[in-house]
Amino acid sequence: MTPDHEQHMDRLVDGLRDAGVKHVVATMVDSGSITRVKCFDLDDLATFARSGSGFSTCWARVMSNDHFTTTKALQGPVGDMRMLPDTGRAVQLAATPKWAWTPLDLYDQEGEPFAFCPRGFLKRMIATAQERGYAVCMAFELEWLLASILGDGTVEPVHRGPGYSSNAWALTHDFSADLLETLAAQGVRVSQLHPEYSDGQMEVSLGVADPLTAADWHVLFRHTVRTISEQHGYRSSFSPVTVPGLGNGSHLHFSLYDLEGESLFTGGDRVLELAADGESFLAGVLAELSAIVALACPTVPSYERLRPLHWAGAYRVWGHENREAALRFITGMVGGRRDTANMEFKAADCAGHPYLLPGAIIAAGLDGIARGMTLPEPCSVDPGSLTAEERAAAGYEQLPASLGEAAEALAGSDVLRAAMGDLLHDSSVAVRRAEAEEDEGRPLEDLVREQLWRF
Repeated sequence: MTPDHEQHMDRLVDGLRDAGVKHVVATMVDSGSITRVKCFDLDDLATFARSGSGFSTCWARVMSNDHFTTTKALQGPVGDMRMLPDTGRAVQLAATPKWAWTPLDLYDQEGEPFAFCPRGFLKRMIATAQERGYAVCMAFELEWLLASILGDGTVEPVHRGPGYSSNAWALTHDFSADLLETLAAQGVRVSQLHPEYSDGQMEVSLGVADPLTAADWHVLFRHTVRTISEQHGYRSSFSPVTVPGLGNGSHLHFSLYDLEGESLFTGGDRVLELAADGESFLAGVLAELSAIVALACPTVPSYERLRPLHWAGAYRVWGHENREAALRFITGMVGGRRDTANMEFKAADCAGHPYLLPGAIIAAGLDGIARGMTLPEPCSVDPGSLTAEERAAAGYEQLPASLGEAAEALAGSDVLRAAMGDLLHDSSVAVRRAEAEEDEGRPLEDLVREQLWRF
């Protein structure tokens, strides 16, 4: 640890202690998209920042149900990685002020970044984009179920609609006010928050940020929601399906800029005023979409949500303000498009990996630029309303309809393997194959019940 870093740690610990912090909860999102925690006293933060906390490499191949699979490189109980807190992201948790939060990065015992680290993968993709002259901005939009648990275990939604209604707001405004104030105190920007369409469903649009901050906010937001929910006597579920027929999306908005801050998604001479590199970036994402879905929709119930005619974006198409396209292009109001033009990836759900998904989007987009790819004509209809022959003629392919299909698409993606590296790519494929093998064919009601409080 350098003298400058020691001084940083002293100031950080002293500031947190003065604010009343006594403990730290640090988070890592594993291969099965479960947020794992390590907790320690504030006085030990500097020690953990220097030498980390040990964690078995088994956690690079863990499924969401806590079962483990294997890969060629990672088998059995032998091996260790070190989990180091990113203290530059440490923040006091406003709803539990004796605690601070920080994300974890994974290293090997020689102090080198561990090849499996999902957060490290996103960092690499951000750095690669910058080296090539680009900056990416992102924002997550999450849906979740807010409910009470009755004495017999029945899940009772906090509201029963109508969607976006004042009636639903009347039942959720105290919770929402506490949540917004807590997030603001933690530095998490929120664009919108409201009761959503389905019973008990809520939706938030987090603020626009660089991809790493957007991903960290995604993790911190869900951690905060769970805390505020408990304090109000509720529970919150981000599971892809909370009751059969109800899905929770986690749409990812993204935009591309040059290093001078000029948007490449507007002001150009390509379709919908895209700049050439902006079009190629989006074409690269579109080309890899079936593989990306495995990172965005990593559970078997995810594909109950990702169905045609459900506004989930079940087809590998893009369109201007087309809410049944997997990629929905949003220009925004005239006069402000430099700041508002963005692409929304609609297929993702709330079990999607908050670090792997943004990293994969950037990797695919950069590959599109490198290849000079172009977009097909935008889709202006609901693909699900067409006949199979009409879809085939237009080139409208359905995204993987099962986790098993998505896992094989990811396995076959040379673009994502090159970007992720063999260890991370193989682990991600192995976990999704194992999840599919265990859960496909089981009754949906059983899976929904088992996974309700998992995410």
